[in-house]
Amino acid sequence: MQNLLPEPPATRLPADEAADAALANAAKTGTDEAYKEVAARFPAYSGGWAALAQNALADKQPVTAYAYARTGYHRGLDSLRRSGWKGHGPVPWSHGPNQGFLRCLHSLSLAAAEIGEADEAARCAEFLRDSDPAAADALS
Repeated sequence: MQNLLPEPPATRLPADEAADAALANAAKTGTDEAYKEVAARFPAYSGGWAALAQNALADKQPVTAYAYARTGYHRGLDSLRRSGWKGHGPVPWSHGPNQGFLRCLHSLSLAAAEIGEADEAARCAEFLRDSDPAAADALS
């Protein structure tokens, strides 16, 4: 069956050059302290939260990862809505500013699975794939 309704336009978050530069600088050391500085200085920027969540997952701290990922996910949802997103439609991985949100969504799925929240893990994984299958493929 073919869907006759048009898909909503892709949502592309605005670039934040200062936050991107801070994240790139923090990535040189990759420490939680460096990423916490990014998250504190740019709390609406999902990239800092995504890096913290990824570090926590790597350190076998799923509850901490869950908290960081959920924060970045919600801040990303706020940004998407401000950019015209209506709760569905593509969020392209190929657009760099979207990647922090998509990384948070992926980390939230992983952390939820690790703490036994199977339904949330599945919802987040499906949301990621619905946002952009390329994101799901790149992050898996």
